[in-house]
Amino acid sequence: MIELYSWYTKTVIMALYFVYRTTREFFYVTTSPVPSYSTADPRASLAVVLGTLLAVLDLGLINISLPTLAVGLDIAESQAVWISTVYQLVCAATLMVASALSYILGKQRVYLSGLLLFTLGSLGSALAPDFTVLMCFRVVQGIGAAALLALGPALLRDIYPPTRLGRAVALNALVVAGGLAAGPSLGGVILFFTDWRWIFALNLPLGLVAAWLTITSFTTESVSRRQFDWQGAVYSAAVMATLMLTLERLGHGTSPLTPVFLGALSIAFGIVFIRRQQQAPYPLLPLRIFNQTRFSLSLITTLLAFTAQGLAFVALSFLYQSVFDYSPLKAAMLFAPWPISLLLSGPWSGRLSDRYNPALLSSAGLLAFLGGLVTLAWGSYEQNIPVLVLGSFWCGLGYGFFQAPNNHEIMANAPFLLSSTASGVLATVRTLGQSLGSAAFALAWSFQGGRVDLTLWVAFAATLVALVSSAARLTQVRGMPLEPVASATKKHTPERPN
Repeated sequence: MIELYSWYTKTVIMALYFVYRTTREFFYVTTSPVPSYSTADPRASLAVVLGTLLAVLDLGLINISLPTLAVGLDIAESQAVWISTVYQLVCAATLMVASALSYILGKQRVYLSGLLLFTLGSLGSALAPDFTVLMCFRVVQGIGAAALLALGPALLRDIYPPTRLGRAVALNALVVAGGLAAGPSLGGVILFFTDWRWIFALNLPLGLVAAWLTITSFTTESVSRRQFDWQGAVYSAAVMATLMLTLERLGHGTSPLTPVFLGALSIAFGIVFIRRQQQAPYPLLPLRIFNQTRFSLSLITTLLAFTAQGLAFVALSFLYQSVFDYSPLKAAMLFAPWPISLLLSGPWSGRLSDRYNPALLSSAGLLAFLGGLVTLAWGSYEQNIPVLVLGSFWCGLGYGFFQAPNNHEIMANAPFLLSSTASGVLATVRTLGQSLGSAAFALAWSFQGGRVDLTLWVAFAATLVALVSSAARLTQVRGMPLEPVASATKKHTPERPN
């Protein structure tokens, strides 16, 4: 065992040294103006796509692998759940921190740091000799994923010109939704042919390629010498950690006192956080970004839609593997129509959002998503596989048509100089929605007598409210706020170059 740990430590140290030697020039801080790079550089776009894909795929890959991980690590399944939970907790707690750091260190540097941390965490997880070491590297992965998810849309907004913003956000939305939907399918295939360590090892080549693309396609940025809101960061992390733990406890059906206590704690931290943001000279989250009504309504729509999608994912996974007693591979194949149809509708809706009202397009997508959920509920009740496959395909089409225009709305209605903040808020809301969906399934399952079809009607209800919120945007003034960034934060003049 001592020799194993020694070999393990040497491997990690060598990886860290390699990362230092290959990236130190990129992290050199300059106060000179930002050099320009080619608009819509395909290498830069691919770097963002790969990084975002790594972060979102992880959740689906790990969730379907938990029983296998429990056996491989010789732990109880209740312990194995924390392999997924700790990743979500750390990621959610550090999303806004990553966004705020990008104003001080630069978006590209923070994004590259996230890539390297995620890849290093994947290496450590793949080689982990026991559960404790694996959990430590899952924390590292969670921190890296936060930077990737928080800054992906903001970087795409920098890469693409305003006239092609719809295509940029469609690309991000497609990767996020496709990654979440494809994760269980890909995980089932990997586990069929190999063992659980390859679930983490898969990230290594993709992470290294994404890091290389980031280094070679992005240029160094100027940085603003302003104070980081450490108090706000601590309060933000506390709010998200307690809120995610509340949802996690609700999802596992523990004593009601625990989630009530954690929920109250989250509210208390939230009040302290808001007061801090109102007083801080450079707040972690400039609250005036929410003054744009269409921006706020789009976030509410995102939360509800991702709640419905998260619930449907868990419901279908439970239906195929627990009710029908199918293998992970067969369950993955039955789930495949969702990501496939999403890949068909996502790019199309993104291009359309550059020409037509994104709020109208995303509302149409939600309407189609509602039809898919009804089909899934009917197929679940009848236990009819063809109907379930049709429902999955229909849901993917509708959700793909919804998400890209909705993300267009969010990014287009935020001040350009607060793109990182808007991107971080979007990632936070998305993460909360997925977790809320899992918790909602557990509650609906317990209250509705263990019927999967009835839990899908809860997803229908959440989507219906999301449709109302989405349609309400049509009555609001469209367009990015014209006020400069100084009105959303304290006025700041960057240091002149020497």
